[in-house]
Amino acid sequence: MKNEETTKQLTFHDAGALKTLLGGEDRNLRLIETLEPVRITARGDRVTLTGDEHSVDLVETLLGQLYRLIQKGFPVYSTDVGFAHRILSENRSARIEEIFLDKVYISSKKRVITPKSIAQKQYIDAIRRHDMVFGIGPAGTGKTYLAMAMAVSYLMDRRVNRIVLTRPAVEAGEKLGFLPGDLVEKVNPYLRPVYDALYDMMEFDKAQALIEKGIIEVAPLAFMRGRTLNDSFIILDEAQNTTSEQMKMFVTRLGWGSRAVVTGDVTQIDLPSGRTSGLVEVERILSGTEGIRFVYFSEIDVVRHPLVSEIIKAYDHLSRKKAEGTGEESRGQGTGPRRQETKDS
Repeated sequence: MKNEETTKQLTFHDAGALKTLLGGEDRNLRLIETLEPVRITARGDRVTLTGDEHSVDLVETLLGQLYRLIQKGFPVYSTDVGFAHRILSENRSARIEEIFLDKVYISSKKRVITPKSIAQKQYIDAIRRHDMVFGIGPAGTGKTYLAMAMAVSYLMDRRVNRIVLTRPAVEAGEKLGFLPGDLVEKVNPYLRPVYDALYDMMEFDKAQALIEKGIIEVAPLAFMRGRTLNDSFIILDEAQNTTSEQMKMFVTRLGWGSRAVVTGDVTQIDLPSGRTSGLVEVERILSGTEGIRFVYFSEIDVVRHPLVSEIIKAYDHLSRKKAEGTGEESRGQGTGPRRQETKDS
C-alpha cells in the first residue's frame, strides 16, 4: 500500500541565510530530493515539502537545522548537506550545530576542520578526554586526518611539545625492498599518507622546519622501541598491521603529559597468514581499561566520494557471506568495525 503524501510549508525570514541554504540554482534542494523521496519548491521566503510523512519530517528537520547553522556563520556547502542528511537519517535527535560548530583546527589554508558525523564527534571528544584513544573502522572515515588535526592543534596551543607519527612498515601486497636508499628512504613510502595529512594542516616549509627540529617526528613503528615519549601527541596509523608484540611495545611508550591515538581497519590486515593483528588483540585486552576509549566507525562515517561508502558495504556483504559459508569470522575481522556506544571512563 502506497504511503499517503503530506505537504508542509516552511518559512525562512532571513533572506541571506535562505539563499545559502538553497544553494546556487537551488542545487542544495535538488540534492536533498535525490537523498529523500520528497518534492521541494521554493518561492520567496517559503519552502514547500511534499512526500511521505517520514521523509517530509526528516527534511523539515534537516532544513531547519542547516538554516540555523548558516545564521551562526557556518558556510554550508553541498557536501555538508549530504553529511547532515546522513547524520539525521541515523539519529533524528542529533544536533547538527553541536557537530559542525566543533572546530578542531583551522588549517594553513584557512579551512576549518570539523567533524562530519556522530562518530567523528565522539572521536574528537574522546581524544580531548582520554590519554589513549583507538579509532577503528574503514578507510575514508577521517580517523587519521582528525587525529592529525587534533595533534597540530595541541602543538600550536603548546599543550604538547612534539608530535610523533608512526606506522608499521608492512607491504600491502607489494614488495618495496628493491627500492634504493637507506632504511629511512625505504620506509618513506609507508609513511606517505601521514605526510600528506600533515601537509594539509600546515604549510610545507613550516612542517619541514618542525620535522628538522625534531618537533614533528615521522618514523616507522620499529623506531619506537626502547623509548618513553613525554609531553607528546603520538599517532599510530594502520595499526591493524602491528603484531601483538609491536602493539604491546607501542602502548607502553606513553609518558607523562602525552596522548596517543591509534587508528586502523581490522578488515584490511596485511600481516602474513597466521599472525595475530595487534589491533584485534588489544581491543579484547584493553576495552575496559580506565583512561582508554575505543571509538568505532562504519560506512556511515565515510567522508570520501559517496561511491566509497557503497564499495565498503559491498565488501562487508561479501565478507559476511564468506563467514557464513565457513561458519566462522573471516581472518582479521576481530570484533569491529561496528557502531557501538561506549561509556566515557
